[in-house]
Amino acid sequence: MTGFWREYSPAVIFSVLLHAGIVVAVIALTQLHFPRTPQTIHPLGIDAIVIDSRTLHARDAAPTPVAQPASAPAPAPAAAKPAPPPVATPAPVPAPRPVETPAQVKAEHAAEAAAAAALARQRIADQQAEAARVAASLAATRAAETAKKAAEAQRAAEAQKALEAQKALEAQKAADAKKAADLRAKADREAELRRQLADEEHVHEVESGPLATSYYGQLQARLTRAWIKPPSAGPGTDCRVEVTQVPGGEVVAARVTQCNGDAAVRQSIENAVYRASPLPEPPDPALFHRVFTFEFKPDE
Repeated sequence: MTGFWREYSPAVIFSVLLHAGIVVAVIALTQLHFPRTPQTIHPLGIDAIVIDSRTLHARDAAPTPVAQPASAPAPAPAAAKPAPPPVATPAPVPAPRPVETPAQVKAEHAAEAAAAAALARQRIADQQAEAARVAASLAATRAAETAKKAAEAQRAAEAQKALEAQKALEAQKAADAKKAADLRAKADREAELRRQLADEEHVHEVESGPLATSYYGQLQARLTRAWIKPPSAGPGTDCRVEVTQVPGGEVVAARVTQCNGDAAVRQSIENAVYRASPLPEPPDPALFHRVFTFEFKPDE
């Protein structure tokens, strides 16, 4: 209801005002043409001369004089007759104005009121038709705007739907890529773990095998040749040495962690490690350790 009033209120208000104006006009016309008391018509005074009809007939019956030839002698003039008096032309009498009866006046007023009412109805009908035409035009415009907005909303919804579908596809691709990356990372970790296990197994096999025995024998011989035995060193020297080396066997640090000799013995063993650098290259890379502990027993 509110939408209808908002849409057609101008036309309705205009129609109501027009009807009110027509009603006021009809009332005014009725007051102007209300039956009045007929005026009394007074006879007009006529200024005329009354002539006897016999005088008019005698004038009309008098003979017309005949013309005489020019050569004939003129007859002796007869005694002159007296001229008839002039006939006065009666003035036209105006036709009396017909007196209208109250019924005729009322009928005329009713006819005028009916004509005014018919004209008012025709104007109202025309205005209503114009209002209907305007309303129809407005409704068509509103319908076109509604259809346009609906089409735009549909296009926007389709675009939003396509955008959401694109986002969903990209999200799925990203999820698939992440899953593939996770699988590759897992496979890499498993491969690295297997490699480490294999390396550890290989190192264990190498260190417990004859290659390790041969390598440590070479280290023992190298250190024994490089060791300068101090006077305080007695028989059965047994010391543990922590050695730090770089690839290629160069010694960068040597420290006796446990020894049955005195400080001179300890110092002499550390000096021997530095003099033995570079250390022998291990027969297998699995035997190379950057930091390793070596048991030095020169008497064996």
